[in-house]
Amino acid sequence: MSTTALPIHTSQREDILDVLRGLALFGILLNNIYGFSGFGNLQDEARQKFSTFPLDEGLNFFQVMLVEGKFYSLFSLLFGIGFSIIMIRNEKKGINIFKIFYRRLTVLLLIGAVHIYFLWEGDILVLYALIGFLLPLYKNCSNTTLLTWAIVLILSPIAIDLVKLWLQKGPGDFIIPIAEAIDSRNGIIGEEWRTYLYKANSDWNEWRTYQNTAFMYRFSSLLNNNRIPKVLGMFLIGLYVGKNMIYANLQQYRPLLKKIMIWGFIIGLPFSFLMAVFEGDDKQVYKSWWGMADTISYALGVVPLSLAYAASICLFWVKTKASDKLRKFAPIGRMALTN
Repeated sequence: MSTTALPIHTSQREDILDVLRGLALFGILLNNIYGFSGFGNLQDEARQKFSTFPLDEGLNFFQVMLVEGKFYSLFSLLFGIGFSIIMIRNEKKGINIFKIFYRRLTVLLLIGAVHIYFLWEGDILVLYALIGFLLPLYKNCSNTTLLTWAIVLILSPIAIDLVKLWLQKGPGDFIIPIAEAIDSRNGIIGEEWRTYLYKANSDWNEWRTYQNTAFMYRFSSLLNNNRIPKVLGMFLIGLYVGKNMIYANLQQYRPLLKKIMIWGFIIGLPFSFLMAVFEGDDKQVYKSWWGMADTISYALGVVPLSLAYAASICLFWVKTKASDKLRKFAPIGRMALTN
């Protein structure tokens, strides 16, 4: 019996996971083009000067409704499945899974730290690595416990923001100053980005000046929008999927996948539509009860629609007997970190 952890051989890979990972990356790219292009940092007056402004606004609405949040959620789900694969395969070999997993996470954390500091403040690797350190705590949980924790974590932003609002309206008055400081800082970051964007001959040093400021506020933003429990919740759903080998027995789980697809669309589409509507307003949760609409629509829209996408792809995969059309995404998914 081998006691050394080795890379997974091509014959051991589940193509559907690589396809899902490739599609998740494509969706994440679509979501981030809004920022990469600089359009997201332009002021309304500048945006309206584009001849494509009405089309841009319409496309952004549908991007928020159908893309935003859904694909990082899918990617998070796959991260949890990946942990289950590491756990199951190495336990069978008698290998210490904690040593392997924590070593991988440490490398991921270092790569993410370089990425967020030198290249782009929108990095997600640091967050994945830090939250990933918690996954082994759930290794021996039952299916019911995993799903219960996942649902509680995914819906927890509603309770968290209600507490924020109650503290602001009730015994405390410290939420608004903190949140406004974050908003003000993000506004300054946006202005610095516009300055960099509009300058014809911006160089590396000017980019670093901007990035030195921006990356520090990535974490405050992640905390402010309750990203940590959302990601951990999807990790746990992925761990459930992996422990039960659902990805390897899609035909057997077709009835479950159909239920997830149907209910995911029934719940996810209306709330994702509302999410796109409310994102365009200026009502903030720490200032009014109406601001809770953002939190509620996000919590009830993003994950159901993300799961509906995943289930639909898996059902299409089974129906078409591993469609060649979908396989085109597999190489991207196999090199997720590089891409």
